[in-house]
Amino acid sequence: MKVGIIGLGLIGGSLGRAIVKKTDCTVYGFDIDNHAMVEGKLLNAYHHELNKENAKEMDMIFFSLYPEVLEQSLDEYCPLLKKGAIVLDCCGNKRRVVKQMQSLSKKYGHLDFISTHPMAGREFSGISHSTATLFDRASMILVPVKADLKRIKEVKDFSLELGFNNVVISTAENHDKIIAFTSQLAHLVSSSYIKSPTASEFMGFSAGSFRDMTRVARLSPEMWAQLTVDNADFLTGEIDNLINSLTEYKDALANKDKAKMKELLSDGNEKKLLSEKMRRNKNNE
Repeated sequence: MKVGIIGLGLIGGSLGRAIVKKTDCTVYGFDIDNHAMVEGKLLNAYHHELNKENAKEMDMIFFSLYPEVLEQSLDEYCPLLKKGAIVLDCCGNKRRVVKQMQSLSKKYGHLDFISTHPMAGREFSGISHSTATLFDRASMILVPVKADLKRIKEVKDFSLELGFNNVVISTAENHDKIIAFTSQLAHLVSSSYIKSPTASEFMGFSAGSFRDMTRVARLSPEMWAQLTVDNADFLTGEIDNLINSLTEYKDALANKDKAKMKELLSDGNEKKLLSEKMRRNKNNE
Protein backbone atom coordinates (compact mmCIF):
# COMPACT_ATOMS: atom_id res chain seq x y z
CA MET A 1 0.00 0.00 0.00
CA LYS A 2 1.16 3.52 -0.77
CA VAL A 3 0.60 6.08 1.99
CA GLY A 4 1.01 9.82 1.60
CA ILE A 5 1.66 12.22 4.48
CA ILE A 6 1.35 15.98 4.06
CA GLY A 7 2.87 17.85 6.99
CA LEU A 8 5.98 16.40 8.61
CA GLY A 9 5.76 17.86 12.09
CA LEU A 10 5.61 15.92 15.34
CA ILE A 11 2.49 13.94 14.42
CA GLY A 12 3.08 13.60 10.67
CA GLY A 13 6.73 12.73 11.21
CA SER A 14 5.88 10.16 13.87
CA LEU A 15 3.21 8.65 11.62
CA GLY A 16 5.73 8.31 8.83
CA ARG A 17 8.38 6.78 11.05
CA ALA A 18 5.89 4.33 12.56
CA ILE A 19 4.58 3.28 9.14
CA VAL A 20 8.09 2.82 7.74
CA LYS A 21 9.21 0.81 10.77
CA LYS A 22 6.13 -1.30 11.45
CA THR A 23 4.53 -1.97 8.05
CA ASP A 24 5.42 -2.92 4.49
CA CYS A 25 3.81 0.27 3.13
CA THR A 26 5.68 2.71 0.94
CA VAL A 27 5.49 6.21 2.45
CA TYR A 28 5.46 9.42 0.44
CA GLY A 29 6.02 12.57 2.47
CA PHE A 30 5.77 16.29 1.87
CA ASP A 31 6.30 19.42 3.92
CA ILE A 32 6.54 23.00 2.74
CA ASP A 33 9.61 23.39 4.97
CA ASN A 34 12.65 21.97 3.18
CA HIS A 35 14.44 21.47 6.51
CA ALA A 36 11.61 19.15 7.62
CA MET A 37 11.95 17.23 4.35
CA VAL A 38 15.70 16.76 4.82
CA GLU A 39 15.35 15.76 8.46
CA GLY A 40 12.41 13.50 7.64
CA LYS A 41 14.51 11.63 5.12
CA LEU A 42 17.33 11.20 7.63
CA LEU A 43 14.88 9.95 10.28
CA ASN A 44 13.23 7.45 7.89
CA ALA A 45 9.88 9.24 8.05
CA TYR A 46 9.25 8.58 4.35
CA HIS A 47 10.67 6.72 1.37
CA HIS A 48 9.87 9.16 -1.42
CA GLU A 49 8.78 12.76 -1.78
CA LEU A 50 5.07 13.26 -2.41
CA ASN A 51 4.24 15.53 -5.33
CA LYS A 52 1.35 16.45 -7.62
CA GLU A 53 2.35 13.74 -10.09
CA ASN A 54 2.57 10.72 -7.78
CA ALA A 55 -0.34 11.81 -5.55
CA LYS A 56 -2.65 9.85 -7.85
CA GLU A 57 -0.92 6.63 -6.74
CA MET A 58 -1.79 7.00 -3.03
CA ASP A 59 -4.10 4.44 -1.46
CA MET A 60 -4.28 6.46 1.75
CA ILE A 61 -3.25 10.06 2.43
CA PHE A 62 -2.90 11.80 5.80
CA PHE A 63 -3.11 15.58 6.14
CA SER A 64 -1.21 16.45 9.32
CA LEU A 65 -1.63 20.22 9.20
CA TYR A 66 -2.94 23.17 11.21
CA PRO A 67 -6.69 23.67 10.65
CA GLU A 68 -6.35 26.82 8.54
CA VAL A 69 -3.72 25.28 6.27
CA LEU A 70 -5.58 21.98 6.06
CA GLU A 71 -8.57 23.45 4.23
CA GLN A 72 -6.44 24.77 1.38
CA SER A 73 -4.44 21.54 1.13
CA LEU A 74 -7.55 19.36 0.93
CA ASP A 75 -8.92 21.51 -1.88
CA GLU A 76 -5.59 21.22 -3.67
CA TYR A 77 -5.03 17.46 -3.43
CA CYS A 78 -8.49 15.86 -3.60
CA PRO A 79 -8.81 16.43 -7.38
CA LEU A 80 -5.54 14.54 -7.87
CA LEU A 81 -6.42 11.36 -6.00
CA LYS A 82 -7.50 8.04 -7.52
CA LYS A 83 -10.78 6.25 -7.00
CA GLY A 84 -10.95 4.53 -3.62
CA ALA A 85 -8.22 6.58 -1.96
CA ILE A 86 -8.85 7.21 1.73
CA VAL A 87 -8.46 10.85 2.80
CA LEU A 88 -7.62 11.38 6.49
CA ASP A 89 -6.66 14.38 8.62
CA CYS A 90 -5.06 14.55 12.06
CA CYS A 91 -6.59 17.78 13.40
CA GLY A 92 -7.41 18.24 17.09
CA ASN A 93 -10.91 19.59 16.31
CA LYS A 94 -13.42 17.83 14.11
CA ARG A 95 -16.52 19.89 13.35
CA ARG A 96 -14.71 22.32 11.06
CA VAL A 97 -12.79 19.73 9.04
CA VAL A 98 -15.69 17.28 8.89
CA LYS A 99 -17.91 19.99 7.44
CA GLN A 100 -15.36 20.55 4.67
CA MET A 101 -14.95 16.80 4.11
CA GLN A 102 -18.70 16.40 3.78
CA SER A 103 -18.69 19.06 1.08
CA LEU A 104 -15.72 17.49 -0.69
CA SER A 105 -17.29 14.01 -0.56
CA LYS A 106 -20.20 15.30 -2.66
CA LYS A 107 -17.80 16.74 -5.21
CA TYR A 108 -15.38 13.79 -5.21
CA GLY A 109 -17.63 10.78 -4.72
CA HIS A 110 -14.85 8.41 -5.75
CA LEU A 111 -12.91 9.16 -2.53
CA ASP A 112 -13.45 7.99 1.05
CA PHE A 113 -13.12 10.44 3.94
CA ILE A 114 -12.35 9.61 7.58
CA SER A 115 -11.28 12.28 10.05
CA THR A 116 -8.78 11.00 12.62
CA HIS A 117 -7.25 12.25 15.85
CA PRO A 118 -4.20 10.36 17.16
CA MET A 119 -4.37 10.90 20.92
CA ALA A 120 -0.65 11.23 21.48
CA GLY A 121 1.82 14.06 21.61
CA ARG A 122 4.70 15.72 23.39
CA GLU A 123 5.37 19.18 24.77
CA PHE A 124 7.79 19.66 21.88
CA SER A 125 6.91 20.28 18.25
CA GLY A 126 8.58 19.56 14.93
CA ILE A 127 9.86 16.46 13.21
CA SER A 128 13.07 16.48 15.22
CA HIS A 129 10.98 15.37 18.22
CA SER A 130 9.06 12.70 16.32
CA THR A 131 9.41 9.03 17.24
CA ALA A 132 8.31 5.74 15.71
CA THR A 133 6.81 4.77 19.09
CA LEU A 134 4.77 7.92 19.81
CA PHE A 135 1.47 6.08 19.26
CA ASP A 136 2.30 2.92 21.21
CA ARG A 137 -0.65 2.13 23.51
CA ALA A 138 -2.38 5.39 22.56
CA SER A 139 -5.95 5.89 21.37
CA MET A 140 -6.93 6.69 17.81
CA ILE A 141 -10.25 8.48 17.31
CA LEU A 142 -12.02 7.97 13.99
CA VAL A 143 -14.83 10.19 12.75
CA PRO A 144 -16.18 8.57 9.57
CA VAL A 145 -17.41 11.13 7.06
CA LYS A 146 -17.94 9.09 3.91
CA ALA A 147 -16.73 5.50 4.22
CA ASP A 148 -18.35 2.09 4.50
CA LEU A 149 -17.67 -0.39 7.29
CA LYS A 150 -14.98 -2.15 5.27
CA ARG A 151 -12.95 1.05 4.85
CA ILE A 152 -13.42 2.02 8.49
CA LYS A 153 -12.15 -1.41 9.56
CA GLU A 154 -9.19 -0.99 7.22
CA VAL A 155 -8.19 2.25 8.94
CA LYS A 156 -8.81 0.70 12.37
CA ASP A 157 -6.60 -2.30 11.61
CA PHE A 158 -3.93 -0.01 10.17
CA SER A 159 -4.00 2.09 13.37
CA LEU A 160 -3.54 -1.01 15.53
CA GLU A 161 -0.62 -2.03 13.34
CA LEU A 162 1.05 1.31 14.11
CA GLY A 163 0.88 0.67 17.87
CA PHE A 164 -2.44 2.20 18.90
CA ASN A 165 -4.17 -0.09 21.37
CA ASN A 166 -7.58 1.55 21.31
CA VAL A 167 -9.63 2.82 18.37
CA VAL A 168 -12.71 4.89 19.18
CA ILE A 169 -15.44 5.75 16.69
CA SER A 170 -17.02 9.15 17.35
CA THR A 171 -19.04 11.96 15.84
CA ALA A 172 -17.49 15.36 15.23
CA GLU A 173 -19.77 16.98 17.82
CA ASN A 174 -18.99 14.46 20.57
CA HIS A 175 -15.28 14.55 19.80
CA ASP A 176 -15.05 18.31 20.16
CA LYS A 177 -17.13 18.31 23.35
CA ILE A 178 -14.93 15.75 25.10
CA ILE A 179 -11.60 16.98 23.72
CA ALA A 180 -12.37 20.45 25.12
CA PHE A 181 -12.13 18.87 28.57
CA THR A 182 -9.49 16.16 28.17
CA SER A 183 -6.97 18.18 26.15
CA GLN A 184 -7.67 21.84 25.47
CA LEU A 185 -8.71 22.81 29.00
CA ALA A 186 -5.59 21.11 30.38
CA HIS A 187 -3.36 23.24 28.14
CA LEU A 188 -5.09 26.47 29.15
CA VAL A 189 -4.93 25.59 32.85
CA SER A 190 -1.23 24.78 32.56
CA SER A 191 -0.58 28.02 30.66
CA SER A 192 -2.47 30.03 33.31
CA TYR A 193 -0.82 28.24 36.23
CA ILE A 194 2.74 29.00 35.12
CA LYS A 195 1.94 32.74 35.00
CA SER A 196 1.88 33.04 38.79
CA PRO A 197 4.58 35.47 40.03
CA THR A 198 5.65 32.70 42.42
CA ALA A 199 6.61 30.47 39.50
CA SER A 200 9.95 32.25 39.16
CA GLU A 201 10.90 31.06 42.64
CA PHE A 202 10.20 27.35 42.12
CA MET A 203 13.83 26.13 42.20
CA GLY A 204 14.34 23.80 45.16
CA PHE A 205 10.66 23.91 46.08
CA SER A 206 9.13 21.78 43.34
CA ALA A 207 8.59 18.09 42.74
CA GLY A 208 6.29 16.07 40.52
CA SER A 209 3.21 18.23 41.02
CA PHE A 210 4.82 21.35 39.56
CA ARG A 211 6.30 19.40 36.66
CA ASP A 212 2.99 17.72 35.84
CA MET A 213 1.00 20.96 36.06
CA THR A 214 3.36 22.93 33.83
CA ARG A 215 4.32 20.31 31.23
CA VAL A 216 1.76 21.25 28.59
CA ALA A 217 2.26 25.00 29.06
CA ARG A 218 5.06 24.39 26.59
CA LEU A 219 3.21 24.32 23.27
CA SER A 220 2.89 25.77 19.79
CA PRO A 221 0.99 29.05 20.34
CA GLU A 222 -0.07 29.22 16.69
CA MET A 223 -1.58 25.74 16.64
CA TRP A 224 -3.25 25.90 20.05
CA ALA A 225 -4.68 29.36 19.39
CA GLN A 226 -6.39 27.91 16.30
CA LEU A 227 -7.62 24.79 18.10
CA THR A 228 -9.00 26.59 21.15
CA VAL A 229 -10.72 29.39 19.23
CA ASP A 230 -12.27 26.90 16.79
CA ASN A 231 -13.71 25.00 19.77
CA ALA A 232 -14.64 28.08 21.80
CA ASP A 233 -18.23 27.06 22.60
CA PHE A 234 -17.36 23.77 24.29
CA LEU A 235 -14.14 25.11 25.80
CA THR A 236 -15.71 28.16 27.45
CA GLY A 237 -18.27 25.82 29.03
CA GLU A 238 -15.47 23.75 30.55
CA ILE A 239 -13.72 26.92 31.79
CA ASP A 240 -16.95 28.01 33.47
CA ASN A 241 -17.18 24.61 35.20
CA LEU A 242 -13.59 24.97 36.42
CA ILE A 243 -14.15 28.52 37.68
CA ASN A 244 -17.21 27.35 39.61
CA SER A 245 -15.23 24.52 41.20
CA LEU A 246 -12.30 26.77 42.11
CA THR A 247 -14.72 29.29 43.61
CA GLU A 248 -15.97 26.58 45.97
CA TYR A 249 -12.41 25.93 47.16
CA LYS A 250 -11.75 29.67 47.48
CA ASP A 251 -14.91 30.18 49.54
CA ALA A 252 -13.98 27.31 51.86
CA LEU A 253 -10.57 28.91 52.42
CA ALA A 254 -12.06 32.35 52.99
CA ASN A 255 -14.38 30.88 55.61
CA LYS A 256 -11.61 28.70 57.08
CA ASP A 257 -14.08 25.85 56.66
CA LYS A 258 -11.99 22.73 57.11
CA ALA A 259 -14.97 20.39 56.86
CA LYS A 260 -16.03 21.88 53.52
CA MET A 261 -12.49 21.71 52.20
CA LYS A 262 -12.22 18.07 53.21
CA GLU A 263 -15.53 17.38 51.47
CA LEU A 264 -14.35 19.07 48.24
CA LEU A 265 -11.00 17.28 48.27
CA SER A 266 -12.63 13.91 49.01
CA ASP A 267 -15.02 14.40 46.10
CA GLY A 268 -12.12 15.16 43.75
CA ASN A 269 -10.17 12.17 45.03
CA GLU A 270 -13.14 9.83 44.50
CA LYS A 271 -13.70 11.08 40.96
CA LYS A 272 -10.03 10.51 40.14
CA LEU A 273 -10.15 6.97 41.54
CA LEU A 274 -13.28 6.30 39.49
CA SER A 275 -11.62 7.52 36.29
CA GLU A 276 -8.62 5.25 36.94
CA LYS A 277 -10.94 2.29 37.54
CA MET A 278 -12.75 2.97 34.27
CA ARG A 279 -9.42 3.10 32.42
CA ARG A 280 -8.23 -0.19 33.95
CA ASN A 281 -11.50 -1.89 33.06
CA LYS A 282 -11.22 -0.62 29.49
CA ASN A 283 -7.63 -1.84 29.18
CA ASN A 284 -8.64 -5.28 30.46
CA GLU A 285 -11.45 -5.73 27.91
